[in-house]
Amino acid sequence: MPLPLAPAAVLAVKYGSVALAGFLLARRVQRGVLDQRAEDALDRLPEGMTALRPGDRDQANATARFRRVIRLGADGPGFEIDAAALGRLRVRRT
Repeated sequence: MPLPLAPAAVLAVKYGSVALAGFLLARRVQRGVLDQRAEDALDRLPEGMTALRPGDRDQANATARFRRVIRLGADGPGFEIDAAALGRLRVRRT
C-alpha cells in the first residue's frame, strides 16, 4: 500500500524549516576565543552568589557559581556540572 504524500510533505516542510533555521543561525554565530585569564577568574569564583557595589556608585558587580557532581546510581558513573558567571553593570551620567 503506497504512503500518502500529503502527511509526508507536511512533516518534510515542518522539520525541514526547523533544520534550515538552525543551519542559518549556526552560520551567523561567530566563533569565540578562549581567554585563559577569564577561565582562571571563573575558576577562582566562590560557590554561591555575590554582589558588590564599589564606592564610586556607578558600577555594580555580581558573581555566581554552581558546582555539583551527579552520580547515576550508587556506584555508577558520574559527571560534574560547573557553571560560573561574572557580571558588571555600569550606568554613567553624561
